[in-house]
Amino acid sequence: MEKQLHLNLLASRPPMAGGFQSSSKMKMGPGRKRDFSPLPWSQYFETMEDVEVESENGKDIFRLYCSGSHGPVLLLLHGGGHSALSWAVFTAVIYNRINCRVVAMDLRAHGDTKVKNPEDLSADTMAKDIGKVVEALYGENPPPIMIIGHSMGGAIAVHTAAANHIPSLLGLCVIDVVEGTAMDALNSMQNFLRSRPKTFKSLENAIEWSVKSGQIRNIESARVSMGGQVKKCEESTSSPGVSNSIGEGIIEEEEDEEAEEESNKKRMKEDDQEIKKESIFTWRVELSKTEKYWEGWFRGLSALFLTCSVPKLLLLAGVDRLDKDLTIGQMQGKFQMQVLPQCGHAVHEDAPEKVADALATFMVRHKFTEFKEGYLC
Repeated sequence: MEKQLHLNLLASRPPMAGGFQSSSKMKMGPGRKRDFSPLPWSQYFETMEDVEVESENGKDIFRLYCSGSHGPVLLLLHGGGHSALSWAVFTAVIYNRINCRVVAMDLRAHGDTKVKNPEDLSADTMAKDIGKVVEALYGENPPPIMIIGHSMGGAIAVHTAAANHIPSLLGLCVIDVVEGTAMDALNSMQNFLRSRPKTFKSLENAIEWSVKSGQIRNIESARVSMGGQVKKCEESTSSPGVSNSIGEGIIEEEEDEEAEEESNKKRMKEDDQEIKKESIFTWRVELSKTEKYWEGWFRGLSALFLTCSVPKLLLLAGVDRLDKDLTIGQMQGKFQMQVLPQCGHAVHEDAPEKVADALATFMVRHKFTEFKEGYLC
């Protein structure tokens, strides 16, 4: 069971034992109904921009969310299936801690990034994307950059650093991805992906599922980041093939089907035309189709991480994630490690303050930046 929880491919863990299950009705009780409405990116980032880069097949367009205009750049890479919006709450926190700029990007085939060949999710291609975006942003003289990646994004950050795609690289931070546990988890990954609902009746519904299933444990982060995970699809809710959907039963008490049968039939007939107009939401990324790249993301990752010459920080949700190479490397002082307990796999979403504190302390200690005036560390 424990290995099944180490699904480092995804940007979130499967539901925890004893936690909420997506099939239950989730009665909140009087006065306890929570707000699952989506939050805008502009509440957390200053700007949003699309950056165009050349590719073999034409032009690729990468979506970026940014804050700040001076100090070192924190280049944030999200996990598989997620988007740059998973860094929203963290960005607001870290930006108040230290002098820095933040650039969070939607990786290829994720979020609102549009590439000519979205099927190519190899580590080499994705690492080259990072280098191209940095060059497009800053030219030949980029500012000092700290690259920070979570899960799949952490693996891509390591590949990017090892290939020297960022000449001004200051440091490397990897969040909750370790080769050993990631490789062990790949066998159970497809089963986990099949267990997720295929569709949601609304974005609010998807947000609620993410929180109550344990995928994201911070409701504020879920409200801003789930919009980057799901998208509207053209099928109506009455279309076939959407039976594995999570509907309004999570949010509201379902009516007794037998007692309301006649009423339901009448309502369905009256609302038929309206139903056809409804949109349902589905996952933006079909992660199951990326399986051929999984091993390439994680195989040899620990050794590659240790070869990177810049200062390194490894943030983990549990110390049990360390494999042999990293255990030896940590004993030899080759990187700094910090365990953040009581977090799910989406550490930066579940505990943005703790991750920001760890990263700020690391960067100030290495004299990459300073704490902002007035901030009490």
